[in-house]
Amino acid sequence: MKQIFLTVIVSLLLFTVAFSQVDNSRPGAAIPTFKILKSNGSYFSSNEIKKNNPTVLIYFAPDCDHCIKLMDQLFKKIHQFDKANVVMVTFKAPNDVAWFERKYATSQFPNIIVGTEGTSYVLRNYYRLDKTPFVAVYDKKGKLAFSYKNEPQAEEILAKFKKV
Repeated sequence: MKQIFLTVIVSLLLFTVAFSQVDNSRPGAAIPTFKILKSNGSYFSSNEIKKNNPTVLIYFAPDCDHCIKLMDQLFKKIHQFDKANVVMVTFKAPNDVAWFERKYATSQFPNIIVGTEGTSYVLRNYYRLDKTPFVAVYDKKGKLAFSYKNEPQAEEILAKFKKV
């Protein structure tokens, strides 16, 4: 009997702790404050995101198979994001960012920013990420419209993005 009671109490405590934390991936949440290092050595911060445009934030790893699959899909349709800010963030080194930029020719798209947060893990911790890729889409007011913690398909992102 004591063991059952103890199990119930522990379960309730764990449940309370798990659900008492703020969910940063809930619709309506604001774009988090962050600063990333671009491959050219300059920094880009969240306060530089162009206002009145939707924002697509993608947290990825250049050497992640799931990320590469998503990027290949997205870059085939990248012009559908021409009116959005596209911010791609990794935790990998700047030379990995430079490689990624060359592979996908991101410099030809003025609306795409690619950089690393390094080991600060501000965004990684904010979204409580344990795998990549992660995609968050914010509306023109900078409020979260939807996000994907599991590997999304480009078509699914685009379909929802068109409604933002």
